[in-house]
Amino acid sequence: MLKKRIKALKGKNIAIVAMGESQLDFHIARTHSQEYDEVWAINAMCGIIPNPDRVFAMDPMTRYFDTEDAGGQTQLMRKTLSKLTCPVYSVELDKRAPSVELYPINAIINDTECGYLNNTVAYAIAFGYWNQVGSISMFGADFTYKKLVYFAEMGRACCEFWLAKCMEQKIEVQIALRSNLLDANVEIKDKLYGYHRLQDPTVSYVKNNKMNVCKYSEVIKQQMVPYGISGREDPETNFNDIVEPNKP
Repeated sequence: MLKKRIKALKGKNIAIVAMGESQLDFHIARTHSQEYDEVWAINAMCGIIPNPDRVFAMDPMTRYFDTEDAGGQTQLMRKTLSKLTCPVYSVELDKRAPSVELYPINAIINDTECGYLNNTVAYAIAFGYWNQVGSISMFGADFTYKKLVYFAEMGRACCEFWLAKCMEQKIEVQIALRSNLLDANVEIKDKLYGYHRLQDPTVSYVKNNKMNVCKYSEVIKQQMVPYGISGREDPETNFNDIVEPNKP
């Protein structure tokens, strides 16, 4: 079990990829040449992402090897866990998964003075926070969906709590545009409650790594456009002026 921070991770650009729909934004980012120093897979994503650098699977390995409790993940996890060579952080060791390492729970809770960890994604974020990474890009961590109003998975608050701690430590946080974490999938003019009811809403956005606040009409006047727009012609917009809506 790790007892000290991994010095090589300090300041690194990390992608954390879970299994929700917004994992698609990770694959799109990669096809557009976005690179990360390390990619950390959550649970069954370890069987989807080629050569992940680290895996977080915070259920005992018996859940995958001895039961069907993991549902659709079970067969993929059984096949993949036995072959992985990267660190797989979990709660106990198992010979059937030779790369499994004990998550540094003692060191992280003692050093951060916080034991609020109620889902696997939060453990990965806390690991990045503890190791003082430079940036964290979140993909696939979707706890509710606009089209499934009666479905919600626990853990969103815990993840947002650790992301807030990261931001306080000047760790840059980016969220996939499809994800609801930190309201990333909310339209820019609807993000600030109350102000969204005004005819010309007050909006917040990140530009040049700085938080800005202005009227929505001012954003329109500056002809700012979101990432992802493409067509047959090259855009005339100076990409140094583009709003970055996936940064909270």
